[in-house]
Amino acid sequence: MSDVERQAHWENVYRTRREGEVSWFQDSPEISLDLIAATGVGPDASIIDIGGGASRLPDALVAAGFSSITVLDLSEEAMHVSKARLGERGATVKWIAADVTIWQPMEVYDVWHDRAAFHFLTDPKDRGAYAERVLRAVRPGGHVIIGTFAPDGPERCSGLPVVRHDADSLGKVLGPSFALAETRGHAHRTPTGAIQQFQFSRFRRSE
Repeated sequence: MSDVERQAHWENVYRTRREGEVSWFQDSPEISLDLIAATGVGPDASIIDIGGGASRLPDALVAAGFSSITVLDLSEEAMHVSKARLGERGATVKWIAADVTIWQPMEVYDVWHDRAAFHFLTDPKDRGAYAERVLRAVRPGGHVIIGTFAPDGPERCSGLPVVRHDADSLGKVLGPSFALAETRGHAHRTPTGAIQQFQFSRFRRSE
């Protein structure tokens, strides 16, 4: 799928479906918050959420006192949902509409977080481009948190094929600059009650 096709797909998803109607919806992103807390970063840490357009994570981070939050997503429609929900509380959040595989990072971050974006990269070239952006955007000593469908998770999502991962496959993509700190399984319950098996892995970049 080309960059243009990817963007068109996700714009259509968020234009035609409400926030709580998509399978990946979480009312409270507890596992992401736990993993961010496990990094030990303070409220002044810079955090980027990849594919977090309509996610509730920015809300939770703002409520927890984090002041340097960036959200990157392909879909302007998805980010409009979050902007409207956050209102004035989101005034300090930076919003970037971009495809992470071609995005050019202009800052460095303490924490890179991605829940359910990476597994849509089915082309090895796109996964390689993603890893290049991680290396450029995460400062030495920084942290990378990636949540994907687990090896026993779904093979498709939102009508698209996915690549399921475990900590080993993620580590191979990220490369030797990132050491695995922990990995956790997570059973996500969709709004319709189905259970989807995820895995979350946290890596630390070498100093």
